[in-house]
Amino acid sequence: MSEPVRIGLIGAGAIVQVAHLPVLTKLKSVEVAAICDTDLPKARALADRFHIQGVFDDIEDILAHTQLDALLVATPNHLHEPHVMAALTAGCHVLVEKPGSLTAAGEQRIGRIAERKNRIVMVGMTHRYRPDAQAVRSFIQSGELGAIDSIRASWHVSRPARTPLGWRTRKDEAGGGAMLDLGLTMVDLCLWLAGAPTPVRVSANLTRAGERGVEHSGTAMIVCEEGSAIQVDVTWRHIGQRERFGVGIRGSKGTAGINPLHVWKELNGVPQDVTPTGGLSRESNYTASFRAEWAHFLAAIAGDAVVPTLAEHITLLKVIEAIYRSAAEGREVAV
Repeated sequence: MSEPVRIGLIGAGAIVQVAHLPVLTKLKSVEVAAICDTDLPKARALADRFHIQGVFDDIEDILAHTQLDALLVATPNHLHEPHVMAALTAGCHVLVEKPGSLTAAGEQRIGRIAERKNRIVMVGMTHRYRPDAQAVRSFIQSGELGAIDSIRASWHVSRPARTPLGWRTRKDEAGGGAMLDLGLTMVDLCLWLAGAPTPVRVSANLTRAGERGVEHSGTAMIVCEEGSAIQVDVTWRHIGQRERFGVGIRGSKGTAGINPLHVWKELNGVPQDVTPTGGLSRESNYTASFRAEWAHFLAAIAGDAVVPTLAEHITLLKVIEAIYRSAAEGREVAV
């Protein structure tokens, strides 16, 4: 039998605790060899809970003293690029939480080093791996919905105004607020579902929490070269019964949506519900997406799959940069 892939983790925050580690510790092909966080007691507590041997508080130490095949980067946004660079320099493949870098130029720098080191860098876009998103994309790719005219996406998180967000509210560490945190994911999901159309212009409005804070809400309209339009609306301050997340797609031959999953086509001049049905899984879309993401990443390391190119993420970051520029200048801007 082949040796397990030795994984190191940098960052011991919530996403590692509730998503990555529960998935990784169930994969027989993986050995979680070490964890690193500047909060050493937190890292040690997680190491004890998940039976991880190596515990560090500095990325240089985890890379120097642990033989790793790959590193998960799940640190605050402003550290993603330097941590990815360090991991690549040490010869590791990298799975990094979004965004890979705070800028498109930074993502290009990562791409050049990854190519030079012949290592894989995959930016974690777990919503692509949701079972309902995969189902809708299969209808679009097969042409059953026709040309995609518009996609509307929203992610409204219920979070009381007094709830602390830590580094996410500090622009120098986060890079942006709700639009970067939630909107980047939704723009990526829309572009991926639509088959990677070319964004050409953007109009956006962001609502800031005070003069020096990051935005807590935002809306953006993205027009693509192929004629499709994408609208994204996000907020950290949703006031309602529960969190709202969803995508709606309008094509020339049908419509579709995510959360809840639904697909409609026109058959013989009559709208028909063709939503896929099947056995219900006990696994949530959230857990399933992280499990599928890791399976894809590990298959790519083994040479059995290809990960999304960093060019896709560079385009995505250019769109996000245009959204912030449009909001700051109060006008439509080119991507």
